[in-house]
Amino acid sequence: MPKPKPAAEGVTDSRKIYRVSELTRLIKVALENEFGSVWVEGELSNLRKPASGHLYFTLKDADAQLAAVLFRGNQAGLRLVLRDGLKIRAYGQLTAYEKSGQCQLVVRRMEEAGLGSLQEAFEALKKKLAAEGLFAAERKRPLPLLPQHVGLVTSPTGAALRDILQILDRRFPNLHIVLAPVRVQGAGAAQEIAAALDILNARGGLDVLIVGRGGGSLEDLWCFNEEVVARAIARSAIPVISAVGHEIDFTISDFVADLRAPTPSAAAELLVNSKAAFAEDLRRQAARLARALRTQALGWRNRLTAAAGSYVFREPQHATLCGTMATALRAAVQQRSQHVDELGLRLGHRMTLARTAGAQDLRRLTSQLNALSPLAVLARGFSLTRTADGRILRDAAAAPVGTRLETRLARGRLESQVTAARLADDGGEPPRRRGEHNQNTGMRLK
Repeated sequence: MPKPKPAAEGVTDSRKIYRVSELTRLIKVALENEFGSVWVEGELSNLRKPASGHLYFTLKDADAQLAAVLFRGNQAGLRLVLRDGLKIRAYGQLTAYEKSGQCQLVVRRMEEAGLGSLQEAFEALKKKLAAEGLFAAERKRPLPLLPQHVGLVTSPTGAALRDILQILDRRFPNLHIVLAPVRVQGAGAAQEIAAALDILNARGGLDVLIVGRGGGSLEDLWCFNEEVVARAIARSAIPVISAVGHEIDFTISDFVADLRAPTPSAAAELLVNSKAAFAEDLRRQAARLARALRTQALGWRNRLTAAAGSYVFREPQHATLCGTMATALRAAVQQRSQHVDELGLRLGHRMTLARTAGAQDLRRLTSQLNALSPLAVLARGFSLTRTADGRILRDAAAAPVGTRLETRLARGRLESQVTAARLADDGGEPPRRRGEHNQNTGMRLK
């Protein structure tokens, strides 16, 4: 081990400096040694199940929250139907995920402890409004085929507004947008949202309304589960799209609205259809990228499955390795599997960026093609004249008196007959001879 460098003359720097990976590994070992396996009771939220089959979620109470994971191999005896808001008791190993340095519970057993208070309130209101018919399919109104005026009820500083405006501008830049700025979280937010819906209805002139925000916890989205918001949506004379949270999030406003969008971005996409060629191009690119991602993910998944199903993990008591080493290997495989899930999320994000870049290139090329189109030239007031045999007429000398002509305009065609011809415009310069210099352009006529 190298000697510590002196901090000053006659003084030795004896500080112990850890690398981040060293410190997180020590934290992991300390947690596992100090607490071992524990029972934890809390409300389940933010439940996620990626392609790996592992379950990731959060256990929380009124004051704190704890990350947790239930690996696929421990789900065999699970009898619970897990959902956000379920109050559970979980038994497992308290450890740390070294990649992020986050404390987490690796769950082995779970049992129900009752519904959380927020989830109970959600279910009670949902049952009440359903009985009143507010969720009935027959009261849902279709969206206009091509809306011209759109009202937005959301936070003026949130990512949801930015996402919606970007998509609408890309697909149909001439839309008229009216924003009703509101808070979308915290005390009083529900009342602001309901009031904004009423104001936009009173204003009139709007074809459709979008109400929502980006993702968050059950508490963050709670204002969209308030009865005052649900009744404001129900009494709206304008069709309403509810776009709250992520695809897995459901709120009372989703059930009452005329249409539920899984995300704010999806609401904008549902509102305005894109051009068929653009959509087809995106579909082909997405399919190719998805196939590549599936192939890569399948390779990693097969390697993990083979390792997890090996003799050492299936029968550790009969394996040649000691129990401690088998446990360490299992933990290493689980850590790697969790890392693969994170990589999958990053790849999905990159796929979204690739789609966006492709859409921008397609829009730019379409604009350039339209600018170069001969029809665009005709639309500016020019015309195209042909003789009866189809030749384009460029010189009046080629059309003697009596010649029949056809002239194409931006809209329609004209048929005519030459009664007189002039070889130069009135008041203009006469045609120059070959090789004569043009003082204005610096060019010679050939």
